[in-house]
Amino acid sequence: MTKMDILPILYLVVPCYNEESVLRETSKRLLEKFSTLVKLSQINANSKVLLVDDGSSDKTWEIIESLHQSNSLFCGLKLSRNCGHQKALLSGLHKAAEFADLIASMDADLQDDINALDEMVSRAREGYEVVYGVRNDRSSDSFLKRFTAQSFYRFQSSLGVDAVYNHADYRLMSKRAVLALSQFREVNLFLRGLVPLVGFKSCCVYYSRGKRFAGESKYTLGKMLSFAFEGITSFSTKPIRIITLTGLIISLFSLFALVYLLIGHFIGDVQVGWTSIIMSIWCLGGLQLLALGVIGEYVGKTYMETKRRPRYFIEEFLSDKGDKDA
Repeated sequence: MTKMDILPILYLVVPCYNEESVLRETSKRLLEKFSTLVKLSQINANSKVLLVDDGSSDKTWEIIESLHQSNSLFCGLKLSRNCGHQKALLSGLHKAAEFADLIASMDADLQDDINALDEMVSRAREGYEVVYGVRNDRSSDSFLKRFTAQSFYRFQSSLGVDAVYNHADYRLMSKRAVLALSQFREVNLFLRGLVPLVGFKSCCVYYSRGKRFAGESKYTLGKMLSFAFEGITSFSTKPIRIITLTGLIISLFSLFALVYLLIGHFIGDVQVGWTSIIMSIWCLGGLQLLALGVIGEYVGKTYMETKRRPRYFIEEFLSDKGDKDA
C-alpha cells in the first residue's frame, strides 16, 4: 500500500443559496487550500469540494456548472427546490459520505477561516471523528447579534441542549460519524444539536470569524429567530415544564389573593379596583396565549414528523467524471 492509498479523501460540503456574488472567490480560495493540503500529503488527491445549490434563483447553479467543467475538484449538487440551509447541508453530507473518508462543511460567504481546515484534518488523522470549528471571538459581529447569539447559547444550555458554544456549521466528521448522523430521521433539523448526539471522539479547533466577502446574509432577523426557536423546541421539553410551573405559581398566587379578598369582604374593607382587574385579565390572557403557542409548536412538530415526508429531492448531481446524474 502506497502513501497515497492511506491518505484520507476529504469532501468539503458548501451549501449555497443565491451566492453568485461570492462563489467564484470562494472557489478560488478553496482551490488553493486543497492544493496545499494535497502537496503537504494531508489529504488524497481525489478530494473534492461539493457545492450544494439550495434552489437558488440567481446564477449560482450556472457558476457551479462552470467551476465543475473547469476543474474536477468541484462537484455540484442541485436540489429540486429551496429546502433551507440545514436540509441542503444534510443532503451534501449524505452524498459526500458515498465517496469520502472525511466530510467537512462550511458556508459559502468566506466568514469561516479556511485555514482552520489544516488543523481540522490534522486532528481527524489523529483519530478524532468529529472536529468542531469554534469561534474564539465575536468582534466582527454587531453588538445586537453578539448579545442575541450569546444569550441563545446560554439559554440552550440552561434547557439541557447539548450544543457546542460558539459553534455554527463549520465542522469535520468521519464517514462513520456522518453515517451515524444519517440515522436520525427528524424532519425538523437542527444539526448543531444533532451532531453532539452522535458521540464518538471529538475536539474543537478555534478560529477568528471574518466579515462576509460580498453579498448579503441570507439569515434575516426573522429566520434567525425561527432557527433559534427550532433549536430549542427540537431538543428540549423544558419550555412546556416552565409553562406548567408558571401556571402552578399563578394558581397559588390566585389562591392567596382569594383568601385576602374574602377576609376583606368579611371585615368590610372592600376596594373596587378596576385597574387591577383589567391588568390581571391582560396578564393572564397573555400568559394563556403564550402557553397555547408553545404547546401548539410542539404539536405542530409532532404533526410534521408523523408525515415522514422526504427532507429533500436531488435534481442533478455533477460527478467528478464530468457527467450529470439525475
